[in-house]
Amino acid sequence: MTVSDPALPPDRGATHQESTVDGSDELTRLAHSVLLPGFLGTAAPDWVRRRIGEGLGGVVLFGRNVVDDEQVAALTATLRAERADVVVGIDEEGGDVTRLDAHRGSLVPGNHALGAVDDPALTAEVAGALGRRLAACGVTVDLAPCADLTLTPDDPVIGVRAFGGDASAAGRHVAAFVAGMQSTGVAACVKHFPGHGAATADSHHELPTLDRTEDELRTTELAPFLAGVEAGARSVMTGHLVVPAWGAEPATLNRRAIAGVLRGELGFTGAVITDALEMGAVAGRLGDLDGLTSAAVRALLAGADGLCLGGELADETVVAGVVDALVAAVRAGRLPEERLVEAARRVAELGVAPLAAPADLDALTELGLRAARRAVTVRGELALRSAPLVVDVVVPGSIAVGDVPWGVGPHLAELVPATVVRRVSPEVHPDEIRAAADGRPVVVVTRDAHRHPGTRDLVARLARIGLDLVHVETGVPGQDQGHDGRRPARVDTHGGSLVSLRAAAELLAASIAAPGGQG
Repeated sequence: MTVSDPALPPDRGATHQESTVDGSDELTRLAHSVLLPGFLGTAAPDWVRRRIGEGLGGVVLFGRNVVDDEQVAALTATLRAERADVVVGIDEEGGDVTRLDAHRGSLVPGNHALGAVDDPALTAEVAGALGRRLAACGVTVDLAPCADLTLTPDDPVIGVRAFGGDASAAGRHVAAFVAGMQSTGVAACVKHFPGHGAATADSHHELPTLDRTEDELRTTELAPFLAGVEAGARSVMTGHLVVPAWGAEPATLNRRAIAGVLRGELGFTGAVITDALEMGAVAGRLGDLDGLTSAAVRALLAGADGLCLGGELADETVVAGVVDALVAAVRAGRLPEERLVEAARRVAELGVAPLAAPADLDALTELGLRAARRAVTVRGELALRSAPLVVDVVVPGSIAVGDVPWGVGPHLAELVPATVVRRVSPEVHPDEIRAAADGRPVVVVTRDAHRHPGTRDLVARLARIGLDLVHVETGVPGQDQGHDGRRPARVDTHGGSLVSLRAAAELLAASIAAPGGQG
């Protein structure tokens, strides 16, 4: 699931929307059992607890539901008191996409950093440590890892969430992540089938088309998914992407994609979970309830099992509307009841709650830092002559990332107190930066500079005016930015997690005392 935590309206469920179908009806219970909604608040609303008792398959947690690990564990225990096998899902990818650490940044690096290290044993170790934390929080399925590839610099939604662009290497890491996560009892969910990496549109808002032949898909995009399936992944998430060779419907609503390719060709037998159904690619526009209910029926017909909803529409009205739509489709003969029974069984298999002691977050952070340090790469000579001015160039994150703290400046200021920090937009004038530097070296920090012309132009103009410049890139590394042969020293973190930003700051701090620098 890639919907993040937008500003949501008040919980309409507070006015208790009853389903139009008798709650004791077996068909209504079945309709509930395939739903995985989100909700508002850090405690379970009455409607969520009541509907879990009536058969609701489970829930998906977002950053808006999290205070800390202890609170999440108490929340999931409350849900489990209503029904022991309730499914609890969460988007905890590590790296840029985190829910448990949305208030501070992830304690472990994400896929692109792990792919840069290219040590599958480390990937499995990180996933296992993350899984133990999730198990202690009462989570039963982690909506990770991304098996998407970085295949175009114009991709607006995956980026550092992928292990990289090489299908074979990414497959090794997907398999390692699945093995590490599932060794803890938490189910992994390989996403977003058949792979976002070549898409240039964001499915939260519009419907991307993958202009790929079936042969190209088999040798490239599908290879990491096959690796995840062969590693025993218990669930796979569909992406809202059109493959013309499979027809006009996106994979989430496409029987050829799910039944034909994912199950038939790749041999997947676990639960198929949809990406959020209120996303514009399937609902028509982001947050459209009518489009969502129609998509729910069509997804089940295509072979999906668990229906994710509630990133944007997080209240009881949504659940009631989808339940009614599924019941009506069965009674009208459009949706076979046995398809609903099959989907309910597969979803229920994800509800086994692993038992674990509370996680040691200090140990997790140390593991995360160790991995992040190995991922950082340097081009050119890195030697700061004094405490620098750090310029964190802020651009909007994707809706999947949300508003998670980002920037190298605060970390370096902690390590080197004389550091000066500025947060700016790409439109800042270079002369303003030069004046603020006042003779200091300048560290300019960017996120996916290759995707933001204003950011690229700013780095080039800073190089042009002759500043003593270092460029730290926290997204997917692109080309070096500069002007007329002037290329600043370059540090690539391969992600914006807390530990990746910290690792970059450590490297910069060490360079001040390096040969050519002054402590």
